[in-house]
Amino acid sequence: MLEQISERLQNVMRYLRGEGKITEKNMQEALKMMRMAFLEADVNYKVVKDFEVRVKEKALDQKVLSSLSPAQQVIKIVRDELTVMLGQKEQDMNYADAPPSVFMLVGLQGTGKTTTCGKLALREMGLNHNPLMVSFDLKRPAAQEQLKTIAKAIHSSFFEFSIKQMDSPHKALEETVAYAEKNNHTPLIVDTAGRLHVDDELMDELKFVRDKLNPDEVIYIGDSMTGQDAVKSASVFEEKIGLTSIILTKLDGDARGGAALSIAAVTGKPIKFIGVGEKFDKLEVFHPDRMASRIIGMGDMLTFIEKAEKETDMKQAEELAKRMRREEFTLEDFRKQLEQIKKMGSLSQILQALPSGGVFKNINKMNIDDKKVNYFEAVINSMTSAERNNPKIINGSRRARIARGSGRPVAEVNQLLKQFFDMKKMMKKSVFKKMMSSFPLSH
Repeated sequence: MLEQISERLQNVMRYLRGEGKITEKNMQEALKMMRMAFLEADVNYKVVKDFEVRVKEKALDQKVLSSLSPAQQVIKIVRDELTVMLGQKEQDMNYADAPPSVFMLVGLQGTGKTTTCGKLALREMGLNHNPLMVSFDLKRPAAQEQLKTIAKAIHSSFFEFSIKQMDSPHKALEETVAYAEKNNHTPLIVDTAGRLHVDDELMDELKFVRDKLNPDEVIYIGDSMTGQDAVKSASVFEEKIGLTSIILTKLDGDARGGAALSIAAVTGKPIKFIGVGEKFDKLEVFHPDRMASRIIGMGDMLTFIEKAEKETDMKQAEELAKRMRREEFTLEDFRKQLEQIKKMGSLSQILQALPSGGVFKNINKMNIDDKKVNYFEAVINSMTSAERNNPKIINGSRRARIARGSGRPVAEVNQLLKQFFDMKKMMKKSVFKKMMSSFPLSH
């Protein structure tokens, strides 16, 4: 996620830390490096210039220059201005005083609009709400079927139009709202038509839906992989329809970050959620301050902790901490840890949440292959219970059998066992025991 811009800006931060003092000359050089990083990441030019002016003005303030750690002060200024660029602070959804609340999703075709309907519905169900999904793309019957399939997959309610209702859009909308009111559904999540390009027919159709439903949220769904195209089309939707918020999809695959870094500043509308995977639970609240910290290498430990708390079996984690302190960690424990990691997301996503310096410096330099998690899990699953609990008995013939059973080469079995025994050695060190004893889980 945003790897390209993040790596470039972290280089700028390292450059500033390496300078003994901040001067106008080295600040100009740092700003030039940042400008090039932003523009190569496809960030809107005006957004970049505004950012540059604000950072320069604050960084060259006499109070900053005369402080004990001017480089750290400038890095804080960069983080704060990045936060402003990204939208300043997270914002909750707008809900109606009298249900049902109405969320209307708009955007171009292929941006993930229909899938995002399902993600939003699942999130609302997690808040103990009773969402109702409806597809108001009446000219494309397949759109109804697609959303109906999603509703079934997440066990959400779905309102299906009949052929007769499709012929009368005005009446169809009235009946949808009446059904939601009668059955205590809120929010009503409305999927709308999309096109490959913005056209007058699409806008007229969306205006009709907006005027009849008076939605609490008009949410633009933008594909972050399209960069400035997403920003430009969002601006058109804002001008023609009026938006309240933005959800960016496919941010887990967006290495450049132009859309994420431009869209809030250009449209004046907040990014409320980001899609970070294909599964329906891969919708995250967007925290501008946390994203800014992550981009410049300060990590995003709060999001990491929230994910861990959500996905971790606390009783199991407490027992594991005790076993690690007593040096009783086995391959069975390791397998359970791999399962927890998979629930939290990819290893690369988890490592992005860690700060780039300090104790995490070498971890972040590791070449992480997410497939290894699945391979190691397959190898451990091919072992007997006795082998998992006492790996020392795994001799050459056992390794060959495990390799055959898992479909992995013997070299991979050897690699897993080496890493496991290296971990066991680390657990014997006093610094590790001290660290484990400081965890609340281990008490």
